Amino acid sequence: MKEFGKVAVLLGGRSAEREVSLLSGNAVLAALVEQGVDAHAFDPAERDLSELKRDGFERAFVALHGRYGEDGCVQGALEMLGMPYTGSGVLASALGMDKWRSKLMWQAAGIPVPACERVHADSDFAAVEKRLGLPLFVKPAREGSSIGVVKVKTAGGLASAYREAARHDSLVIAEANIGGGEYTVGILGAETLPVVKIEPATEFYDYQAKYFRDDTRYLCPCGLPAAQEQAIRAEALRAFELLGGRGWGRVDFLMDEAGKHYFLEANTAPGMTGHSLVPMAARQAGIGFEELVLRILRTASVG
Repeated sequence: MKEFGKVAVLLGGRSAEREVSLLSGNAVLAALVEQGVDAHAFDPAERDLSELKRDGFERAFVALHGRYGEDGCVQGALEMLGMPYTGSGVLASALGMDKWRSKLMWQAAGIPVPACERVHADSDFAAVEKRLGLPLFVKPAREGSSIGVVKVKTAGGLASAYREAARHDSLVIAEANIGGGEYTVGILGAETLPVVKIEPATEFYDYQAKYFRDDTRYLCPCGLPAAQEQAIRAEALRAFELLGGRGWGRVDFLMDEAGKHYFLEANTAPGMTGHSLVPMAARQAGIGFEELVLRILRTASVG
């Protein structure tokens, strides 16, 4: 494993997803060390990034989630250091983290997305509810892991949901409910992985369902007809690459009751925990966790 040199696994960080990042990063670190890679944990919340060069690191595996780790900030710093890193570059990371602007780009390219609107403190919430219908979802546009997401089920509920989402981000969107099922497509290099269908026991796929509950069901094979799954996988790769995504990632989508799909968001630094979706899909494709981690590490680049 000398080809990799000394590897920093960036984990933890300062975002609201720190807890999940520590789980992801430690799983990645253990897999790398087990295979003989000279890998070490590096928490940007506790150490200055300049120490990467000082301490002789030669590449970075980005296992940070959320702000300052998945949104282009750390990617820009690593590029300034000239250090190869895993995942997407600065622009793609920023766009992938921003659910509002990524949807605007996809809409412009003809990629289907749920109807959504940006909402403000002075929005006509009743009018938004009427246009999007109920139930609907309110989301902080630049948070991950369903942090701050609220499902509005009754008329008049959007105002309070907006206030909750705005606690996490000044940019808030309201999004129409698509109720035919939630799915995801993992991306590894220029290939897609088998689609995973997600069936949470909770009302929607929230933070606890994603990382800590054991009653969420994951179906892979996902149950879609083979031709439809292949078409969606191809479009997911196109959506990811449209944002500038590279290396690896994940694109989430919803199905309506008529069998039409709508893309939700792109994840440029997906989770690597015991509940995470990319490792599940990789296993279905015959790629074990340790091999997956190495394949991701080999995609590390600068710029």
